[in-house]
Amino acid sequence: MKKTILVFSLLAISFLANAQKITDGTWYNEERTSRVQFFMNGDKLFCKIVWLKEPNENGKPRVDFRNPDPVLAKKPVMGLVFMKDFKKEDDNTWEDGTIYDPRNGKLYSCTITEVSTEKVEVRGYIGFSLLGRTSHLTRATR
Repeated sequence: MKKTILVFSLLAISFLANAQKITDGTWYNEERTSRVQFFMNGDKLFCKIVWLKEPNENGKPRVDFRNPDPVLAKKPVMGLVFMKDFKKEDDNTWEDGTIYDPRNGKLYSCTITEVSTEKVEVRGYIGFSLLGRTSHLTRATR
């Protein structure tokens, strides 16, 4: 009996040690045109763009030209923190954050769900989560 408990304890410890966190490594967007990295700032989750398939435009770094703020519209997309202020709801869900879409310059409410260690679901919406769009990120590196 003691050996059985010891074996299960060792398996549980091994599983927990190998569990991936959302902040481990980088993630591809669905189109694989960018990679993003989640990071913690205090108890809140954020995400930034760390790689672009096409980082330059006309020989210069791609900028956030659709941003309604003229100062931010001149900033590079590389390094852009586009998901902000997520609070952990439960083991797999982050809520009450926002996502900025540099493709249209708009800000949306957002939830993040860790579907597995290799897949994250990001749902941006206006008002109610029923009125929105879901994207899936896949783990690029650990």
